[in-house]
Amino acid sequence: MKKSTLAVLAAGAMVAIAFPQTATAGDRDHHGGEPIVIGHRGASAIRPEHTLLSYEAAIKLGADYIEPDLVSTKDHVLVARHENEIGGTTDVENHPEFTARRTTKTIDGVAVTGWFTEDFTLAELRTLRAEERIPDLRPDNTAFNGLAQVPTLDEVLDLARRNGVGVYPETKHPSYFDSIGLSLEEPLLQTLKRHGLDGPRAPVFIQSFETGNLKELRRLTRLPLIQLVNGSGAPYDWVAAGDKRTYADMVTPEGLREVAGYADGVGVATTRIVPAGPDGRLLQPTTLIKDAHRRGLKVHTWTIRPENSQLPVDYRLGDPASPAFPRATGDVTGWLERLYGLGVDGVFSDDPGIAVATRARLF
Repeated sequence: MKKSTLAVLAAGAMVAIAFPQTATAGDRDHHGGEPIVIGHRGASAIRPEHTLLSYEAAIKLGADYIEPDLVSTKDHVLVARHENEIGGTTDVENHPEFTARRTTKTIDGVAVTGWFTEDFTLAELRTLRAEERIPDLRPDNTAFNGLAQVPTLDEVLDLARRNGVGVYPETKHPSYFDSIGLSLEEPLLQTLKRHGLDGPRAPVFIQSFETGNLKELRRLTRLPLIQLVNGSGAPYDWVAAGDKRTYADMVTPEGLREVAGYADGVGVATTRIVPAGPDGRLLQPTTLIKDAHRRGLKVHTWTIRPENSQLPVDYRLGDPASPAFPRATGDVTGWLERLYGLGVDGVFSDDPGIAVATRARLF
């Protein structure tokens, strides 16, 4: 492959990183060719997640897709946040004008206390600034606290189009947002269409942990849909309906057959591909990838993170007794090599540069 060098802003310094030039997101054969790399919430290992700073870094590091998690404002504008509760990802607690907005809500059956995007208009939300969500794990990212606003979906799509990358939006808590009259699906499709991203070959995947909204989307769009599969638990819409099935049932051959009726792939926790034993060490891989491919489903896996505490025990490096051990970088390339070797069609990575570089050596 032809090599190119891009200057990438990383950890507050300009660092030259070489990686292979690849086809644009819309051109790659995602099932039969190289696996795609999805910048998980951007490049969240080196920038506060779900900010334009993070998405820009992911693009410069070579990500094929950038991933905005979508929630709604009070005036029904879609914005990128990991959760609709924003106490941990913005400086809202420093705004006395919003003190009275702090409240407790039940989200997917769980009581959550904080500030919520659906209680703010976009104009109000824009007065806030983004902050690092997990500063103990990623202290360097706190240097960027206060520099970025909460981005809208429109801004994310503009950035992606200018740079020739795809977008991989997730609808967060769709049943909850439906229940308060702020459905996510219609404005998502309308915004994608406005940006010319509404055909089956558009560089877009739409993902959800629930099933009902994906089935609804299947009737409304030809865009590829991805059923997310957690490592435990069950889709909230199943729980709310009294359905006793779980995500484990979803990844059986019969469950995958059902998924193939409304989705184009599954986005699975890595433990669904390579489970861990009681001691945290990895066991033999499951047959999920083969079973999904037999049903014509792509398999994208999440999340590849560089820190020891976020890696399987087998791929951790250094002295576990060290206070810095949890946030120190482990053998993330070795973990990626194993997942690529098992035949995944894509990886969600907090540091997409490592995922792209590892892919370049293997394909």
